[in-house]
Amino acid sequence: MSPKVYSEQALRALVEPFAQPMLVVEAEGRVQVANVAYARLLGLTLEQVEGRSFLDFVQPEERSRMGDRFHRLATGAPLDGRPQLYKVLSVHGAPGEVYVQANPLSLEGGRFALLLSCMVISDRPVELVVAERLVDTSAGLVSARSEEGVRRVALAGLEAAGFRARILRWDGTRLVVRDGVSLPADAHLALEALSDGRPVFGGADQAQPTHAYLPVGGPQSEVLWVAGPWVAPRHGSVLTLFAKVVGAALADAHLQADGARSRWEVESVAEMARFVAQPVPPPPETFLARVAELLQARAVALHVTSDPGQAPRLSAHVGLEEGSVTAGDAARATGVLLASSLREDGGVLSSEAQGRALETLSEGRFGSGTAARLTRGGECVGVVQALRAKERPFDERDARLLSTLAELLVTLLEQRRLRAESARQLTETRLLLDLARTTSGVLETASILDVASDFLVHLLDVSNCFILLYDEQAKVLRGAAASAAHRDLFRTVVVPLDSDDLAARVALERKPIAVEDLTSASVSVSAVLIDRLGEKALLGLPLTSREELIGVVLVDDVRGPRPFGPELIELAEATCGQLALSIANARLYESLWASYAELAATRAEMVKRERFAALGELSAIVAHEVRNPLGVIFNAVATLRRIMSPSGDTAMLLDIVAEESDRLNRMVADLLDFTRPRNPVLQPEDLLRVLQDALEAARAQAPTERPVHVHVEVEPGVATVPMDRRQIRQALFNVAVNAIQAMPQGGEVWVQARRDTHGGREQLRIDVMDQGPGIPAELLHRVFEPFFTTKAQGTGLGLAVVKRILEEHRGEIAVESAPGRGTTFTFWLPLTQPQSLS
Repeated sequence: MSPKVYSEQALRALVEPFAQPMLVVEAEGRVQVANVAYARLLGLTLEQVEGRSFLDFVQPEERSRMGDRFHRLATGAPLDGRPQLYKVLSVHGAPGEVYVQANPLSLEGGRFALLLSCMVISDRPVELVVAERLVDTSAGLVSARSEEGVRRVALAGLEAAGFRARILRWDGTRLVVRDGVSLPADAHLALEALSDGRPVFGGADQAQPTHAYLPVGGPQSEVLWVAGPWVAPRHGSVLTLFAKVVGAALADAHLQADGARSRWEVESVAEMARFVAQPVPPPPETFLARVAELLQARAVALHVTSDPGQAPRLSAHVGLEEGSVTAGDAARATGVLLASSLREDGGVLSSEAQGRALETLSEGRFGSGTAARLTRGGECVGVVQALRAKERPFDERDARLLSTLAELLVTLLEQRRLRAESARQLTETRLLLDLARTTSGVLETASILDVASDFLVHLLDVSNCFILLYDEQAKVLRGAAASAAHRDLFRTVVVPLDSDDLAARVALERKPIAVEDLTSASVSVSAVLIDRLGEKALLGLPLTSREELIGVVLVDDVRGPRPFGPELIELAEATCGQLALSIANARLYESLWASYAELAATRAEMVKRERFAALGELSAIVAHEVRNPLGVIFNAVATLRRIMSPSGDTAMLLDIVAEESDRLNRMVADLLDFTRPRNPVLQPEDLLRVLQDALEAARAQAPTERPVHVHVEVEPGVATVPMDRRQIRQALFNVAVNAIQAMPQGGEVWVQARRDTHGGREQLRIDVMDQGPGIPAELLHRVFEPFFTTKAQGTGLGLAVVKRILEEHRGEIAVESAPGRGTTFTFWLPLTQPQSLS
């Protein structure tokens, strides 16, 4: 080591005068000083070199060796003192070889350093440099992970070696340049190179070859076009070897890509299979969205056939209506591949003509497509297709994957169909069960028909339902019920059985008749249904029970023409069978109920007559036995008053005897009135006068502590009414007396008479309303019972007589009352009846 100690300024003065690269490296390996020649060698400035580790500028393969050697020198270990050869890296990417001679130096502060003198090696053979570049490029091909990566590295390596290069591909019909430039003029030599498998040199217009065609091999028929000043037959072996290395790298990348693609396809198909196998099958649109994601497609469309033999129709899609493309154009675009996909099994790819058609119809959004046919049981059920832009065409692998996914899509559609069918059958079964439960619990024909008509609308998914019942005596079908929207309208429809109407044909033929399109059919249908409802399709079904015609059911659809399939007709027939059975049972029940009601009425009438006969006989005996003593008592009281001229307590006692005797006489009279059957003699009577007479008599009969005001209102137009004046006056009298007696502290009684509808006909209605305490609810139903009374001195026959009088007039009486809110008695008398009921 030199005994001289150098400062940084001295070091810089030491190295700067030299033209060859020189630098000083400290013990830590940091470049302390370098000259301009060294910076120029690296393609850097002095500021970019000084202060950094000298190993940063050494080729990576030699950094460990050079670092270890520097450490040994710095520690004084004896080493071979001959110059060392190594490569330095330039920022331009081209390594340069130099010989380095190291000399130790002492720095201020006792620090150690090395002075490195570099001698650049030049004048190397061009062939060697080119070969080394190609070898380096071949090594770089190993790290390329894709075919495109291999091609990119190969072209970059040739350019770094001083060549111009292109890749030509044979697509089966013509040569194509991958970078899009025009083909060389002598491109036919590329075909010769491909067929012979050897290099072919070109440049016939020059003294020496200017370019060469090198067959690459590999998975595709490709040729390297290489041009440069060093292209010559003597270099053919080097170039051929490089081309074979490129072909091997392409084959390996293709194999890796195929393996990765296969693994990806298997994983994708497995994932889609799990997706399809969910407990609740997803909708087709969700499946198509996943297909679009897997194939990186802009749009995926599904066409399905509704019936065998028919052309598939677009049923689901994703991505078709994006941008400015209309739904019609998108639908037409998806039809480009339909015909070809229906003819072939597996996936198909779009041709050039189909690509142009796709591009035109989609305004440039699509230019490439692949499609696969959907088959079930050997029959085509649809087509699925994916679309991309023309810049990213599909290949055979995409078509194969789509064909596999199509099988899963068939499974998904079948699962959804089966699930929908199961849900439909379950719904129909529940509806039929609900209908059976409802109709079995309803024993009125009208209620059954209303429920059934609404039920059939939901069950068959139709617009309206109409039910006509057969009138055997008139030989006509009469509208009996309809779905909720048209019940009142349809009850007026009458269809003669001998007409040519569809309902009459169904009734006569006893079989269903379906009309898919009423606008073009020649069948006759009720004008009410066609004109007012706008029917487009109609289905008629017979209602029969034990071969007996009950009626006809009509269901329609106003949304448009509609085919009524066998399954729907079969379901409708089953429902109509249940409905016919329910109607027959309801009619039987109604008949039995009518018979029982008639029998009960007859029995009640007989019991009533027997009771009245017995009661009449008893009343006659009682009246005879009671009135004779009463007559004696009346005469005795009158004689005593005349003889004694009583006063004081005697007069009071005689008054009590006379009053109680009179009350007893009235009780006997009421009893005789109740038990004596009398047919009313009906004559037109002035209603207002009858009301006034009865009310005046009632006020005189039932005095109160405070005055009771009576108001009478008679509707104009109700002047005379057929009645038995005496009996109706008696009935009004009895009710008015009760009303006045119910208000001992005074109040108001309102009597209103008017016309009203009751029992389906117009009648006279008379309301007698008081402001009394009312009748308890638990006693309200007993007020018309004979001998029932809440009064201390009542007989309980007043209201019973009223009820009997109204019944003999073919009328009715009703009562409404609430505690604390008064009581209202309502009389109903017919306005049109014979003048005499005898």
